[in-house]
Amino acid sequence: YYLPGDDADELPPRVLVNPKLTFLDEPTELGWEGCLSIPGLRGLVPRHGLIRVDARDVDGAPLSFEAAGFHARVIQHEYDHLDGILFVDRMTDMSSITFEEEWDEFGTRKDLPVEV
Repeated sequence: YYLPGDDADELPPRVLVNPKLTFLDEPTELGWEGCLSIPGLRGLVPRHGLIRVDARDVDGAPLSFEAAGFHARVIQHEYDHLDGILFVDRMTDMSSITFEEEWDEFGTRKDLPVEV
């Protein structure tokens, strides 16, 4: 998923083999997520805003970096898929689940909660 104004357009595609995530902050932040595995739905998901990633690159070389904000959220989202976890499994309050059409109208409002 992509939200206008996020740093997603600045991030090149990256392969992470056997990633290990270390959470570097508390508490978690709520943010809107969607997924191609559940098309047409979005919900507020708590994620850590700062993580450390230790993995191997596509050639098997060690790779370590920190990710923050949207970048950290995307890595956590994709990492969950390695264990068969979808964004709805991480939601703490199912009342925020919405169809994308409703999200387009209401989900970007500034008065909605953005952190836990």
